[in-house]
Amino acid sequence: MRIAQIAPLWERVPPPGYGGIELVVGLLTDELVRRGHEVTLFASGDSITLAKLQSVHPYPLRLDSSIKECNLYEMLELALVYEQAETFDIIHSHTGCSALLYANLVKTPTVTTLHGIFTPDNEKIFQYAKNQPYVSISNSQRESRLGLNYVATVYNGIDISSHKFHPQPDEPPYLAFLGRIAPEKGTHLAIQIAKEAAWRLKMAGKVDVVDVEYFEREIQPLIDGQQIQYLGEANHVQKNALMGGAVATLFTITWREPFGLVMTESMAAGTPVIAMNSGSVPEVIVHGKTGFICNSISECVNAVNKVAELDRHACRKHVENCFSVPKMVDGYEAVYQADFSR
Repeated sequence: MRIAQIAPLWERVPPPGYGGIELVVGLLTDELVRRGHEVTLFASGDSITLAKLQSVHPYPLRLDSSIKECNLYEMLELALVYEQAETFDIIHSHTGCSALLYANLVKTPTVTTLHGIFTPDNEKIFQYAKNQPYVSISNSQRESRLGLNYVATVYNGIDISSHKFHPQPDEPPYLAFLGRIAPEKGTHLAIQIAKEAAWRLKMAGKVDVVDVEYFEREIQPLIDGQQIQYLGEANHVQKNALMGGAVATLFTITWREPFGLVMTESMAAGTPVIAMNSGSVPEVIVHGKTGFICNSISECVNAVNKVAELDRHACRKHVENCFSVPKMVDGYEAVYQADFSR
């Protein structure tokens, strides 16, 4: 099958550090190539892939300070894809709603994976193209009121073999937090939990420009380098070591996150997750087996004192059974084989 994969241009595929969508696109693309598909990846020019790579810019947009209108490069990327639409059997977009206006103009079907959330603005485009085929990355992500043509839910997969299993946490014990340092990720809540539970907390993640004020106002004053440590942005190996060495990873989101890769990456390392009950959390964590799903800060604090009782092998096994790359690609191959004739 001839498949076009469209990635966002903001980050490289795969990302050297933080970048959930780009990581998933990279894993999906390479596995499709291994399975014999003819895949073209549209992404930043420095992307690393087994597929044929086409790009409208040599680097991720976030690294080029000369670019002032990022949306124009996305338009160029989509024009590059759709001017050759007839050479593909399927076009798979990971760029939100931006490809939908093009999708209605060609015969080649476009499948859109919804990696983000709905907003009052983008809902107008989704409503316009509600009959296009959509894939959700969790059931909780779906908004039935929009009447979208959901054809499947396919959970994000991770390359489990690249995640070292840690049968025991490091000494002295600590909690881990990994992700963007941002209000919606609940970095401040993770610190609060660590302080109330009297545990050490090691944090890693990037600070986007829009979150600098939050970091400087609410997070930086609480970082003492002893109980509360901030390690900066971590690469894959550093992330695995950080989470694998922890007694638990805190996933303290304050929004309906569609799918949190941090949860699966932590469990793959053998580390249970203590998470706030929101978004996809109940679909990813098995409460009382691979972590604890909590409804308040006090519940999270109580969970810290129980989490060491959980079986770290069970955490790893859960990811192997539910969130592997082969399972994810099986799901997308089934979607590609569907009848999208119109």
